[in-house]
Amino acid sequence: MTIDIFSADEQSAVAIDLGRWSELCRHALEDEGVRGLAEVSLIFSDEETIAQLNQQFMGKSGPTDVLSFPIDDEPLPSGRTPDAGGVGPGESPEPEIPQLVGDIVICPTVAVRNAKEHECSLDDEIALLVVHGVLHLLGWDHMVDDEAERMEAREQELLRRHYRPSTT
Repeated sequence: MTIDIFSADEQSAVAIDLGRWSELCRHALEDEGVRGLAEVSLIFSDEETIAQLNQQFMGKSGPTDVLSFPIDDEPLPSGRTPDAGGVGPGESPEPEIPQLVGDIVICPTVAVRNAKEHECSLDDEIALLVVHGVLHLLGWDHMVDDEAERMEAREQELLRRHYRPSTT
């Protein structure tokens, strides 16, 4: 039972360590309670592509730093329901189907600008965007102040735990 992170670097402006960011994504998902077979796509995109996605799905023009697209499928019923075609005596169990959690799209060139504005390293900014994207996939939001404060606190906790752990 594992969480699969399918990562892709679909831009060429900024060097990206896909393995590093996939592991951070996996750790954040695990800490948020994702268990069993699960799949997430982590895509690093150019500004043109993320601007198109931002317009199409958010109704906002221009590029953004991160977009999350949760898969909102209803969970499959568990157990055997009569006449539902489930496993019966003498039949082999069906293989477990992975939970499709969703997609995270990050634009590294926007992250470069954000890092300068936030006076942090590019790695710090990308780490924040990965964790932010994971939390959005799992239903966290920041539309009102209370939610934003809780989400930011959780982001910082996950970053301390998996990105910049204490050396003491």
